[in-house]
Parts: sequence; C-alpha cells; structure tokens
Amino acid sequence: MMRALSTSASGMRAQQIFVDTIAHNLANVNTTGFKRGRVEFQDLLYQVVQPNASQAAGGDLKPIQVGHGVRLADIKQIFTQGPTQVTGNALDMAVNGDGFFRVEMPDGSYAYTRDGSFALSSEGQVTTSGGLAVAPGFELPEGATEVAIGREGEFSVKVAGEETAQELGSIDLYRFANPAGLKAMGNNLFLATESSGDAQEGTAGRDGYGSIESGILETSNVSVVEEMIRLIEAQRAYELNSKSIQTSEDMLAVAGGLKR
Repeated sequence: MMRALSTSASGMRAQQIFVDTIAHNLANVNTTGFKRGRVEFQDLLYQVVQPNASQAAGGDLKPIQVGHGVRLADIKQIFTQGPTQVTGNALDMAVNGDGFFRVEMPDGSYAYTRDGSFALSSEGQVTTSGGLAVAPGFELPEGATEVAIGREGEFSVKVAGEETAQELGSIDLYRFANPAGLKAMGNNLFLATESSGDAQEGTAGRDGYGSIESGILETSNVSVVEEMIRLIEAQRAYELNSKSIQTSEDMLAVAGGLKR
C-alpha cells in the first residue's frame, strides 16, 4: 500500500478539524466574552528510507527521510481583548485589560469567565446569566434602587430612604500565568488546570489587572473576515490532500494493470 494514501488521509482529517474549529468560532461571533480557538498542527514521525545516503553542504552524511503526515497538536484559546458594547445596564461589566471574573459552581468549586452579563436572582443575589453566583457573593438589600460599580470593582447600592450608598464589597479579578492552558467547559466558563497555573487574585485597575467598566459588555474576539480566509485555506488544503489520494489510487491502478 502506498504511503501517500495514509499521509494524505491524515491531512484531510487535520483540515476537517480546522474547519470544525472555524465553524465553532463563527457560530460564537456574537457570544459575549467568547475567545476564538486557533488550531495548531505537528508533522508526524519520519521514516528513514536510506541511512547516510545524502551528503550535506558541510560534507557530513545524513539519512534520507520521508514524513508520514500531520496530526493535531493543540487548539488554543486566544485571549485577546474583544470589542466592547455599551448596554447602559449597571450589572453588565467588562474587563478592560487582563483578568477574569470568578463564579462559584454548584459543587463549591470556582470557574472563571470574561462574560460580565450579570443579573439578579429572585433572592437579590448577583449571578451570571446561567444562575451561578459571582464571587465573592453579593446580595442586594431590600429597597435597593440603584447599583454602582467602580473601575476598581467597588460594589455599592442606594436604598430607598437613605442618602448615602451602602458598600457591599468589591469584585476582584483573577489572572493566570498561562491563560491558554485554561480548560473551556462551555457557558463562557473556564477551569484552572495544571497547565494554566493557579488563579492569582488582584484588585481591578491595579498591579497590571484590567479595570472594570460598568454598563459595558465585551463581545467576541472573532474576526469574521479572518475566519473566512482561514476557511478558504482549509478548503483548498483539503482539496489538495484529496487530489493526492486520487493520484495514489491511479498509480496503484497502473501497477495493478501490469499483470496480464
């Protein structure tokens, strides 16, 4: 069996994953806080066809090697800043710079997100659109009429009948040594992993952490034009690999026709 068949097949599988990733990016072009994925490939094992058969420029002999195709190395999340959209809702927040919001999962563990489209539960607790509590936990008092969030995460409310606002605490931000190592789990949430490192807590607007902008949401960082260009590249590469398979099949047919 010709080596080119399996080599080209690996290329077609790789380009299919490339297209799947592009489709996922485009599907989330309007998802708040979404971070696009980037596919990375690596070449496969090389087979030595002839050892010490080719002479390099320096005079040393080197083996002649033939590769065996390509494999998926990684799909990385690209955490560049996305465009912002003004909503006017005080509970909508965007991180302008480095950092993630932290939310508490039902089992008590924590997840991290760039999606700041927060809301109030029936008990007056600040939650994500999926109902997860925003850490460290904020519960609005009865009669609260106005919510204000400062650039450093100061959370305050005004209560009917009171002249001064009540301070409920502050929203801290979290960052990672390697955010590309975070595990995406859907619902705009990420989990810390050994690759990402532990979450580092900090105050918004200080020590390199981004500031918090209230009444604004960060939209997806997907560029439709760039994704369409990648889609064309993936399609053409898929076609070229299929042509290699067709050519290999034709060569096998010629070899098979030698016997009369």
